[in-house]
Amino acid sequence: MTSIITGDIVNSKESEPKKWLDALKTVFNKYGKEPTQWEIYRGDSFQLEVKPEDALEIAVLIKATIKQFKDIDVRMAIGIGDKTYTSNKITESNGSAFVNSGECFERLKKNTLAIRSPFTAFDSQINIMLELAQLTMNNWTVTTASLIKIAMEHPELNQKELANYFDKTQGNISQGLKRSGYDEILKMVLYYNSQIKTVC
Repeated sequence: MTSIITGDIVNSKESEPKKWLDALKTVFNKYGKEPTQWEIYRGDSFQLEVKPEDALEIAVLIKATIKQFKDIDVRMAIGIGDKTYTSNKITESNGSAFVNSGECFERLKKNTLAIRSPFTAFDSQINIMLELAQLTMNNWTVTTASLIKIAMEHPELNQKELANYFDKTQGNISQGLKRSGYDEILKMVLYYNSQIKTVC
């Protein structure tokens, strides 16, 4: 089993691509090589292959990375399944993970994040959680998104260390994390991780 994250940047024309493109590539490079495991195509669309148990955490990190830049957002579909054909370009590889990701992406209407796997009950449960999480995540400010990104990339940092990093007070950091729903989102990611292991 593998998972494919298919996504595109919302309002990409509103922002200087160089800024968010470099930030996005930096995240992708942590999880694989271009173009076998990730590829950016048509300027603002992308595909990334990751382990199913890492997919949701990485999707949240991508969201925070993009929301650091004013006026843009990202839509993503996580597809879980098999990979039956491996090309040297991920966009030319195939299998049910790719089909699930593509079909899920086509069905994104108001949602900016959803999942599709061979496990219907699992999908229903996680997608309800994702819809609720988006009520908060879609409203992250530039400052909040930057805080979430660093907190996720450096889980070893406590609030005091985050305050030093951002040159803010610990109170500011605490409020920022609370406003962003950080603890609740991490709980959702942990729950997803525990459930995906039971089905995959």
